[in-house]
Amino acid sequence: MLCVLLSGASEVRAQAERPGEYEVKAAFLYNFAKFVEWPAEAFSNPSAPIRLCVLGEDPFGRVLDQTVQDKSVNGRTLLILRSQQVRELRACHILFIGASEQNRLPEIFTALRGSSALSVGDTEQFVQSGGAIQFTLQDSRVRFTINLAAAERARLKISSKLLSLARVVRDDAPKGG
Repeated sequence: MLCVLLSGASEVRAQAERPGEYEVKAAFLYNFAKFVEWPAEAFSNPSAPIRLCVLGEDPFGRVLDQTVQDKSVNGRTLLILRSQQVRELRACHILFIGASEQNRLPEIFTALRGSSALSVGDTEQFVQSGGAIQFTLQDSRVRFTINLAAAERARLKISSKLLSLARVVRDDAPKGG
């Protein structure tokens, strides 16, 4: 009996050391801020924070807050905002769109048109719907696809280092982004 309990304890410890799916995705969101360049007019001033927004049901919980806590990118702090309102999205620099919003993607991308928000999601067909970055799971690992056309419509420059890690598509459909 003791052997069974100890073997179970080591398995739990091993699982606790392995980051979960949304811990990995939170780290990616933080790193996207390092490898994406926004136009100057996307910020109110040179020290304005990078606004990382979550729209809809939040799958991250405290993980996202902990991931960016006390960190900055190019002298800018990261500010996390959570919202259910589409009208608040234009001020976002990175926008994670939760799975709860999948049916509203056309409305969301229309609202984003003309903004410089990097739209990120993990629902199927996200990049084909007009999103810039879609997370996928492949062999239990988080991967991502980048829609270059969506990023260009948002006037974003994505580093070649980030592009080298992604599956890249070019969907020229006239959507938001």
